Order: sequence, then structure tokens, then C-alpha cells
Amino acid sequence: MIEAIGAQLALAWGACAAIQAALWLVAQRTRNAAIVDVGWALSFAVAVALFAARAATPAAAWLPIGAIVVAWSVRLGGHLIARGAASGPEEGRYVDLRARWQPHAARRFFVFFQAQAALTAILSSAFVVPFVVAPSDGGWLRALGATIATLGVIGEATADAQLRRWKRDPAHRGHVCDAGLWGWSRHPNYFFEWCVWIGYAVYGLAFAPYGLIALAPQAIMLGSIFGVTGITPTENQAIRSKGDAYRSYQARVSRFIPLPPKRP
Repeated sequence: MIEAIGAQLALAWGACAAIQAALWLVAQRTRNAAIVDVGWALSFAVAVALFAARAATPAAAWLPIGAIVVAWSVRLGGHLIARGAASGPEEGRYVDLRARWQPHAARRFFVFFQAQAALTAILSSAFVVPFVVAPSDGGWLRALGATIATLGVIGEATADAQLRRWKRDPAHRGHVCDAGLWGWSRHPNYFFEWCVWIGYAVYGLAFAPYGLIALAPQAIMLGSIFGVTGITPTENQAIRSKGDAYRSYQARVSRFIPLPPKRP
């Protein structure tokens, strides 16, 4: 069984590596490394398609979680494309990396793109087991996990839509968005993103003991949100661009978990 799970993940890794290699070539021409994020998001839909093509279990075991992963993947990829990740000016964090990695930026970005492919394969362990192992629950764990993940997708989409709508108003230029969910959490998109992965982990518990590997990806995702590519660099960039306005926002609004804001 472990061999079958490993074979599925190896297949996903190979496909994602090819996708990211192609996107690296595009980034070399456009000088916009943010396209790596688009590839990362959409690669999960590719992984699900590969898993489904080689599934050893009935569709009832994997179809619910597979459909949620594809919906999350396509929505996030579409959101990043609409935001300009594939065609707009390069994001500040990638501009900073490009400057720090000179004169070997091209080579280091290739390694970075391939690291994202490997990360996709590792995180895909959150939902690969239902394609290989029959469930051991009566259905309630799968229902609970699918519900949590679905609510996470809805929450993340809502937060992104609220921010996008707020930014359309020219009067808000230079200000900090504190509308809707952004008035309760400085990073509601990241919070609901983590909820999606919690849902995957709960769904995986229905396939114990093999499904226990689904617990690791949500911990990796949480660590990434807090310590690598999520909250810290985002807030550092916000302070550089908005200064005291963002510091005031930090003092009033919860960092991660949505909570009622403090009075100024």
C-alpha cells in the first residue's frame, strides 16, 4: 500500500516539475517570477486528475475530496491570474529576491520553481490516500472533513472578493483594507486557507492508519503561512508601503484568527 501511495505522489511530482520548468522559461522572458504561484495553485488540480486516472478505490471514496481540491485549485489559480500574477508587474517579494540573488538569479529561481513542484507533491499527500485505500469510517469523518474544507474555500473566496472590491475604489489608495473579514483578521485569506487543509486532514482520518499522513501537510501549510512565504513577508511589505497606517491596523486587528477588532 505504501508503494502505491508513493507511486501516485512520484507521478504528481514529475508532472508538477515539468509544469514549473515550463513556467520558469516563461518567467525568464517576462521577468515576472510570480507566475510560480499560478503554477503551484493549478498543479493540485493536475495531481487530482492523475490520481483519479489511476484510482484503485470506488469513486465514492475519493470524489468528494477530489472535487473540493479541484475547486480550490482552480479558484486560487484564477484569482492569482486575475490579480496579475502571470502578466502584471512583479510582486515586491519577488523583486526583492531577484535583487538579492543576483548575479545568479536565473539559476536560483529555477531551484525555487522546482522546490514548489516538490512542495506540491508533498502536500498532495493530504488527499492521495482516498485514491488508493478504502475508507474505514461510516462516512461521518469524510462528511465532516469535506464540510470544513468547503467552508474554508468559501471563506477564502469571500476574503479575496472583499479585498478586490475594496481596492477598486480610488479613495482607498494608500489606505489599509479593514472591510468585512479584513476588519476581523489581518489575513483572513490565510486563515481560511489553513481551514481547507484542516478539512483535508479530517477527511484523511477516515482512511486510518494510512490517512494519518494527511496530518503533516496542514502542519507544513501552517508553518509556511507563519514563517516562510505568508504573513511575515506580507506584513513587512505592507509596513514598507503604508507605514504607520498599517501599524495602526496591526494594533487593532487580530493577526490570524478572525476576532472582533479592538477599539482604536
